[in-house]
Amino acid sequence: MRKFLVVLDDSRECLNAMRFAAMRAARTGGGVEVLAVIPPEEFNHWIGVGDIMRQEARERIEAHFEVFAKWMRDKQGIDPELIIREGEPVPEILAQVREDPEVGVLVLGAGTDKSGPGPLVTELSRNSGNLPMPVTIVPGEMTKEQLEAVS
Repeated sequence: MRKFLVVLDDSRECLNAMRFAAMRAARTGGGVEVLAVIPPEEFNHWIGVGDIMRQEARERIEAHFEVFAKWMRDKQGIDPELIIREGEPVPEILAQVREDPEVGVLVLGAGTDKSGPGPLVTELSRNSGNLPMPVTIVPGEMTKEQLEAVS
């Protein structure tokens, strides 16, 4: 089954990327893989404190994921898969793409502020020529109705 890989983070544009990935997967008979990356700087503390912070980060991610997963299941009939990796976001995204041969499309949400589309979109666009699949960039300003029309 072809999967749409979408990145879960705290950005506003993540919502549109999730919606688009779920709607496309539902319409094309695919699946959704949600990737969350825990950056290493969150754990540069003493060993015990770092372990507690790592567990808290995982619990936060799982709670955040469940909100999207419930919507995907209830509204789109898609049961998404959660993958949590630790490291720098771009290398971890690239590693996940290369390790899972079922990933067919990488879906990213583009930011709407003056600083540009966001660091993930910027960096992964630079690497897009070396990726084994297309990258779909979903504008953060798109409405639900616009997303439904294009998916």
